[in-house]
Amino acid sequence: MSAAPALPRWVDLGVLPLVNLGAALLLSGLVVLAIGEDPVAAMRILVHGALGHREAIAFTLYYTTNFVFTGLAVALAFHAGLFNIGGEGQAYVAGLGAGLVCLYLDFLPGFAAVPAAILAAAAFGALWGAVPGWLEAYRGSHVVITTIMFNFLAAALMTYLMTNWLLDPEHGAPESRRFAGHTTLWSMQQMLGWIGIEAPRSPLNAAFFLALAAAAFVWAYVWHSRAGYRLRTVGASHKAALYAGIDPARTIVVAMAISGALAGLMAVNEVQGAQARLLLSFTGGYGFVGIAVALMGRNHPFGVCLAALLFGALYQGGAELAFEMRNINREMVIVIQGLIILLCGALENMFRPALARFFARPRSA
Repeated sequence: MSAAPALPRWVDLGVLPLVNLGAALLLSGLVVLAIGEDPVAAMRILVHGALGHREAIAFTLYYTTNFVFTGLAVALAFHAGLFNIGGEGQAYVAGLGAGLVCLYLDFLPGFAAVPAAILAAAAFGALWGAVPGWLEAYRGSHVVITTIMFNFLAAALMTYLMTNWLLDPEHGAPESRRFAGHTTLWSMQQMLGWIGIEAPRSPLNAAFFLALAAAAFVWAYVWHSRAGYRLRTVGASHKAALYAGIDPARTIVVAMAISGALAGLMAVNEVQGAQARLLLSFTGGYGFVGIAVALMGRNHPFGVCLAALLFGALYQGGAELAFEMRNINREMVIVIQGLIILLCGALENMFRPALARFFARPRSA
């Protein structure tokens, strides 16, 4: 198979993704037109619903926070040559860790309970990611298969625990009692109020800043640490890693543990931030969307943050679109998201040859 045509770096990282996104939106507009709606009006509603006012921006950033965590989890594992598609299960079990701290250690003061819950979420997610990593490294079980299986195991475990041990009898729904206020994360409305800025109520909370810190950590870890060098070497070639004195098996387990911890931090945003309780299916498919976010972001933290913002806008704007246009339902919004994933992910190189020819043309004097 021939290699993809080379492009200038600024074209590869900037122009090509914008061309792919534009093509995806154009194709989405044709779909909207085919069902009898105005694509221009639909785009206007989508953009306004995602970014047109303060409440919309807050909800967009709330969704973005989830996608940053799950996207980073996939991206870090990818640099080790691993395809972690178990972010959903890792986040689910991580919610159990955070929830147990908030439910049973709420006698601790807030300055101890909040970080303890965050660390518990990361630890539970790391454990749920490290086991498939160990099976891949020492037993030859493919990490894609084991992480899929562990998604189902996590769902079964959480269903059993929620319905038999953690259920609040005062609620009909399978959810725990509400966490004590001092164990939860500050809301963005509360934090902005401290500096005199009035903000609308929204689920956006301090986990947004934790997501930015996680992105900075991944950047520093992967590209500016010895451990990150070992991780990238194993991802490039196991033989080269062995020749350099690196233990591929140990590196794989560590990479999957860190990846699981990153995915697990998504639970902090949901369980300890937005919901303030433990409930079933709080992951909402965010772990699977993280795969698309990582692919679109080229597995780089900065790209992951931008892709997460795009999908956050699609989630929030799509909900507004489904509400405003009667022929567009939630499933149609998913179709639009799928087209963006298709054009910006699986077919990201479709326009590369044309761009390579354009930028290779000689410029007249």
